[in-house]
Parts: sequence; structure tokens; C-alpha cells
Amino acid sequence: MASKQLRSLTRAVALAAFAVSAASAQVALKSPAWNELSERDRQVLSPLASDWNSLDAQRKAKWLGLAKRYPTLRPDQQQRIQTQMQEWSRLTPDQRNAARERYRSLKSLPPDKKNEVRRKWQEYQNLPPETRRELATKPPPNPGPRPPNAAPARPGPPAAPPNARP
Repeated sequence: MASKQLRSLTRAVALAAFAVSAASAQVALKSPAWNELSERDRQVLSPLASDWNSLDAQRKAKWLGLAKRYPTLRPDQQQRIQTQMQEWSRLTPDQRNAARERYRSLKSLPPDKKNEVRRKWQEYQNLPPETRRELATKPPPNPGPRPPNAAPARPGPPAAPPNARP
């Protein structure tokens, strides 16, 4: 009886391993190289051209989803996306990781803190461009002691709140 259970367990493990390898192969197939994209997708995603082939499948899928929605967006939304992609493409890998971490930390804030960050972000957005440029050159005020493993504070304007639309 024990040998039947062992064979059954072995079969289940083998099937699970096969499913994982098949899923990995499927992800690899859905991760097209830049030259495999349609002309329309390459046009929309052009700010990412130099980085495209080094992106993982998940990020490519995210960007391709955006490219598919792009024609349905208003012109001002399309322009905002193009600007954001251009700014993103100019960031170093460390800056991108720091931005992702800031996004995750803002997303995990309690609702009252999120509202406070949104309010401050809106106040910042309403400032004249000269004042924003001036603030961007100044280091942020010291918020107090930081945990030893926390990322260093980013100088410049406040981080955009979750779902903010610059």
C-alpha cells in the first residue's frame, strides 16, 4: 500500500515539475524581442527600445498591455505616458529600483496617510514651476531617525502618491 502512495506522490511531483517547466516555456514564448513587436507597438513603446530586450517577461507584458490600450486613450493621456516612459528610460537601474520601492511603500500606507501624501502632492503640483525647480534642488527636511536598513531619502520634490497623475 505504501508503494502505491509513493508512486502516486512521485507522479504528482513529476506532473507539478512538468507544469512549472511548461509555464516557464510559455512565459518565454510570450516575451517577444523588440524586433518581434508590431510596428504600432514599437512606435508606442519607442522610449523603451534600448531596454526592451533586457526586460523580464512580466514587465514586457505590462508594457504591451499599455500599448494595446494606448489608442483608446485621450491625447493628453497619451502624451503623459510618452513623457513618463521617456523619464523612466533615462533612470539608472538603481533609480528604477528606488522608484519601485517608494511606490510600494506609498501603496502600503494606511488610508489617512495616503490622503495626507495626496494632499501634499497636490499642493506641490499647484506651485509655480520656478518654486518647484527651487525645491527640487534643496534636500528634504530631516524626518528624524531612519531604520538602519531603510533606503536613503530622495532629494527633490515629494514622491508622487499612489495613483497620482503628474
